Amino acid sequence: MKKTGLTLFVLFLGLQLWAQTGLKTGQQAPEFTAKASDGTNINLKTLLKKHQNVVLFFYRGWWCPYCNKHIKQLQDSLQLLSKKGAFVIGVTPESENAVIRTREKTTATFPIISDKNYTIMKAYGVDFTMEKELQDKYKKYGVDVALNNDSKDAILPIPATYVIGASGKIKYVQFNKDYTKRASVSTILSML
Repeated sequence: MKKTGLTLFVLFLGLQLWAQTGLKTGQQAPEFTAKASDGTNINLKTLLKKHQNVVLFFYRGWWCPYCNKHIKQLQDSLQLLSKKGAFVIGVTPESENAVIRTREKTTATFPIISDKNYTIMKAYGVDFTMEKELQDKYKKYGVDVALNNDSKDAILPIPATYVIGASGKIKYVQFNKDYTKRASVSTILSML
């Protein structure tokens, strides 16, 4: 009986994630305005007037080693990205205090937005609600996603990266339900 229940749970979770599609190349990027963890006001429309491209990426939290690796890679290549006219922004559901932990772990200097109400994540189609069983599994590893997000619910993004051109159109999408897969810096650079 337990095996059947687990199989059904995995199937349901897989179907939920499978339904996630995110935005596609060529679509107009949803505009947003938000305050970043460093206190700067971020407005996508304004940034696109000043920069040739915006590299917008979504990550899960300070506790995710794949997220931290990706953030470090972006930080290490920030000069290269900037020279090609890109402005890098991270978006996460984690609280502002948790973003501080991410910044400390990764030495990220680019803006990171705590998407408290999941507004940006929902607009880009990357949000998903963790089922209770998955939340409990994460808690066994010391990660309480709802607590980390300073929220009642446990919502994470499917890690995704969007390169948005000056016209506001999406030029490149990396959207992979496998949270271990991220856009490489070389691929991002080739899209700028």
